[in-house]
Amino acid sequence: MSTVTLTRVRRAYNGAWSLDDVSLTAPEGKVLALLGPSGSGKSTILRLIAGLEPLDAGEIRIGDQLASSVGVTLPPEQRRLGMVFQDYSLFPHLTAAANVGFGLDKLARAERDALALRWLDRVGLKHRADAYPHELSGGEQQRIALARSLAPQPRAVLLDEPFSGLDPVQRAELRDATLATLAEAKTTALFVTHDAEDALQVADRLAILKSGRLLQEATPREAYDRPTSIDAAAALGPINVFSGRVESGAITTPFGPVAAALPNGTAAQAAVRAEALALSPGAAARVIEVRPHGAHDLVRIEAQGAIWRALVPARSTLGESVDVTIQPAGAFAFSA
Repeated sequence: MSTVTLTRVRRAYNGAWSLDDVSLTAPEGKVLALLGPSGSGKSTILRLIAGLEPLDAGEIRIGDQLASSVGVTLPPEQRRLGMVFQDYSLFPHLTAAANVGFGLDKLARAERDALALRWLDRVGLKHRADAYPHELSGGEQQRIALARSLAPQPRAVLLDEPFSGLDPVQRAELRDATLATLAEAKTTALFVTHDAEDALQVADRLAILKSGRLLQEATPREAYDRPTSIDAAAALGPINVFSGRVESGAITTPFGPVAAALPNGTAAQAAVRAEALALSPGAAARVIEVRPHGAHDLVRIEAQGAIWRALVPARSTLGESVDVTIQPAGAFAFSA
């Protein structure tokens, strides 16, 4: 396993930057999640790390080895990286065991078969060794793809939206199984996702991207509690935004003040997470709508023409109007 480091990386398509001055590090033996919407540059980063494309500026190192720089692109087969794609990419004519053993061709047949079975056992599928991909569920196929990527002991493994297309139960089960397998193998991993829940639960480090730029790199807890921008805050869950000016160290919103460490008179934006709004019987805001949201209810409230969303415990007793308390831990202020 190795650290993977990007330093001031840029990549352009048709004259437009898909990645613009991105620097980040996947620590050795840890999981770095790349979180962002479509077009943010997540998959481009994986392709550059894998050596599938050249970069236009900066450099990429895998451990101490220079893998990519301007004019230098180490071939993929010399990088010793594993890859797991969202479409699994299993060979349809090979059994589960043969798929896992495919990258172990330098070993003797008996050793290769034994190692493939050990990896199938690690992902809980040794009993499906003789099954073909069309006989497996989506979750089973993805676990076999993970075993195949890890069996050759890669320096790092790249996972591109590995849980997409799975139902919520399969998704949660596969996420937990993948995390356990990566931790047991102590493998450096870069994990691409557009799902904030996946990123928060899987990552040791989190890189938030938008439009080819890195917004924030931090631990999941730090990124959630101390976002560096409105966009970084919004990447990890629904927020309410209000534009105003700082007066007496706070931005006054229709639902209450938000502390702001900015000079008085500064044009600023308050961002408040939906779960940071506590509602109680009262008259400060009008309840517009209440919708079930799993363990919470999503409540739309209105005051002074502003409509915000609150996530409150399910089946909370709310009348037609409520008082609103903004929890400071989920409220942030940024210069406009």
